[in-house]
Amino acid sequence: MTKPTDPQKAAEATVRAAQAFTRRTLLTRSAVLGTAAAMGPWIVKDALSSSGTLNLLNWDDELPDPVIPTFEKKTGIKVNTTPFSQNEEQINKLQATGGTGFDLCQPTANLAPPYKELEVLQPLDMKRMNLDGVLPAFVDTSAKLWTWDGKLYHVPHTWGSEALSWRTDLVTLDYKTLSYGTMWEDRFRGKVQGRPHSLMLGIGLWLDATGKLPTNRMLDAFKSEEAFKKIYDQILPIAISKKPWIKQFWDSADNTKSGLLDNGVVIGQTWDGPPLSLKKAGKPVTYMAPQEGAITWLDGWSMPKSAKNIEQAYEWLKFVHSAEGSAMVAEGSGYNPVAKGADALLSPVAKKNFSEAYPGDALSKIWPRPAEPSWFADLRNQYAEKFKAA
Repeated sequence: MTKPTDPQKAAEATVRAAQAFTRRTLLTRSAVLGTAAAMGPWIVKDALSSSGTLNLLNWDDELPDPVIPTFEKKTGIKVNTTPFSQNEEQINKLQATGGTGFDLCQPTANLAPPYKELEVLQPLDMKRMNLDGVLPAFVDTSAKLWTWDGKLYHVPHTWGSEALSWRTDLVTLDYKTLSYGTMWEDRFRGKVQGRPHSLMLGIGLWLDATGKLPTNRMLDAFKSEEAFKKIYDQILPIAISKKPWIKQFWDSADNTKSGLLDNGVVIGQTWDGPPLSLKKAGKPVTYMAPQEGAITWLDGWSMPKSAKNIEQAYEWLKFVHSAEGSAMVAEGSGYNPVAKGADALLSPVAKKNFSEAYPGDALSKIWPRPAEPSWFADLRNQYAEKFKAA
């Protein structure tokens, strides 16, 4: 397992896995096997792991009930969580603490370069995990991006995307004409939400698709700081000109939801989980990939060097990598499972939401986030702040 010379090749593994998780797969697998409580029992084989404590530094919406209660009941291990809502929060916390106090953390796969430089992680023992039960393309993504010095530092947890969500009671949109540019139509002035840096990426993908800013689907921006500035110097003025369209900038799953339900947002560029969880709950909200492609990501698990509860951490990884555990994560969060057979355990509503989020040829167009060079985040945030402050 060696790192590819082209970071995009590693990201393409996410595309292969997403394409394998198709509408046909979802609709032809066996019917849902019951509620999370009825899912197959988790058997702890290592008596040393059947008690104690586990401390997680985790995304705030990726461990929905009943994931933790089920694990605690099956194993006797008490789980403590420290939630975060943005990758920057996690990196800052690990930098500040050196990872002390956490047994596992949750990096996004494309951020391997900065985590390697951070030097707060320890390699994972592949023999102590159930990686045979994880879809190979996702294991491949982690391995190609997160293997250095011949050791693995990351394993998959869940994957999702960033695309368009909107209020179905206020607007009707169609996949054939849906675009990141749709948000900037006159009818949505003052009614859009998104993150500054994500909206700028969406604008870039839109301009690239229309031939107004050729960027190799924005991948050229990852080549060098000079290439990034050349592209974003053209995107920034356009983004600033669209500020009157912005109702709010979201920074967490919760205020994404409140924007759609309570704050006058009609459309926006968001993660899939928050709007799909609202849709599942019967709210007038939907989510869909546009013609330029949904922006996909893979979140996983890594172990800080200072982890104390090692046995408990590996029991957790076995649990979330089981079909039952991975299905619980997906069912409650609105994101997607990484374990083999997990899709068969999803409810009919979750299966329907997935097929409607990625209709037609949408899975063939997805845009996997490539590995970010160490300079990328700081430079991107400089432009995002200029957009936000304008």
